[in-house]
Amino acid sequence: RRRQLVKFHLARLSEAPAKASDVQVDNGTLIFVLLAFSAAAFHLGRKRSFAVSGRKKPQLHSLPGYYGSLTALWCTIPSAAVLAVWLAGESTVITALVTAQLPEALQSLPPSELGLILNDIKNLVRGGIVSGDVDPVIQAAAAHYRNLQTISNAASVVVVLGLATAGLAIGWRSVRPSLRARNQVETVIMVFLMVSSTIAIFTTIGIVLSVLFEAIRFFQQIPITSFLFGLEWSPQIAIREDQVGSSGAFGAIPLFAGTLLISFIAMCVAAPIGLFSAISLAEYAGPRLRAVAKPTLEVLAGIPTVVYGFFAALTVAPFIRGTGEAIGLSVSSESALAAGFVMGLMLIPFVSSLSDDVINAVPQSLRDGSYGLGATKSETVKQVLLPAALPGIVGGLLLAISRAIGETMIVVMAAGLSANLTVNPLEAVTTVTVQIVTLLVGDQEFDSAKTLAAFALGLLLFVVTLFLNVIALQVVRRYREQYD
Repeated sequence: RRRQLVKFHLARLSEAPAKASDVQVDNGTLIFVLLAFSAAAFHLGRKRSFAVSGRKKPQLHSLPGYYGSLTALWCTIPSAAVLAVWLAGESTVITALVTAQLPEALQSLPPSELGLILNDIKNLVRGGIVSGDVDPVIQAAAAHYRNLQTISNAASVVVVLGLATAGLAIGWRSVRPSLRARNQVETVIMVFLMVSSTIAIFTTIGIVLSVLFEAIRFFQQIPITSFLFGLEWSPQIAIREDQVGSSGAFGAIPLFAGTLLISFIAMCVAAPIGLFSAISLAEYAGPRLRAVAKPTLEVLAGIPTVVYGFFAALTVAPFIRGTGEAIGLSVSSESALAAGFVMGLMLIPFVSSLSDDVINAVPQSLRDGSYGLGATKSETVKQVLLPAALPGIVGGLLLAISRAIGETMIVVMAAGLSANLTVNPLEAVTTVTVQIVTLLVGDQEFDSAKTLAAFALGLLLFVVTLFLNVIALQVVRRYREQYD
């Protein structure tokens, strides 16, 4: 009887609001309307600044655009803040209200089982698939959930647009010649920039801590010395005690050796070609050739890495293997040379474009002074331009190295997955990023050392990249002080 009464009351609760309104305003539409209000507020505030200043010569503290911007900020900031808070807490509040209306027998279930029921309710609201037969109680709760969503949506529209209208009115009425609109607008912009930088800092800290905590769990199972100095990588953990061939070896040296080998080959291709092409385009090429050659070269930067991977696997690797066999060398079907060479081709636009911009940014007075002393163009390039542009060139090379270290697709398709400790570019190797992807793909037990090894590799890769950045910054500071 109690169950039937609960069903009856839930059905009444769900039917009553359903007749009110089934039309909901999409959040995207509401944001678009809010932006339209903001644009109207800018226009009205700017127009009022002309009106209050007189028709002859404006006697305003700030430019009219600042008064319009201040009015738009009054219209946008309070309503946008309320909308953000509303959207963030809407689901939690509605879920709590729906849970409170469920029968006591369901409310007393363990959190995991109650979570499944709530998930069925939300899936039913979205029109999705539920875990089993739809119970009338679940149907009534879903209808109640849907009605609460309708009420919440209508209330959010009224509150947000009401705040936008009130903010527009307040900003419009506050416009007067003595109002320091520019100071207030710049203060808001400064606060926004500070908040943005703070978010970026805390995001970085969160990423580092999330990787660090999981890496610590890995080092609780595997000694850190075995990870840092081990010469064998075979992340297979035995599921049973009698299982053969799954003892597990987590030595990271083969992975970093492969990463450095492929990155070195890539930079041997990208650095000279990219730098020489930048010098040619900046100092020797005419305007017509430069207008055609530079965009054509930068097209390489827009090619997806998977296309480079296909090119490496289907064209470069067979060519290297065939050439090696023709001269009596033993070349693996998947080699570090093929992956590094294609990766170097991919990095040429990064090095060339950045180096070209840096060389063009060198003051013309340095060139004129060199020519005035009797130096030739090649001597000017070698003795003046390259040393003066060295900080920017180092920055471009650093960007290319970071891209090479983080590349995955080309290595998977051209270099393979074998963690071989070798410096022979004709053999198959793998990189840190490839192993991270391999360890986290598929159904893996998250508490096992095999899965946690990915976080340890990520942490170590972060430390190595940070070390390279510090070295590059020291080089940049040294030469920048010399040529400022």
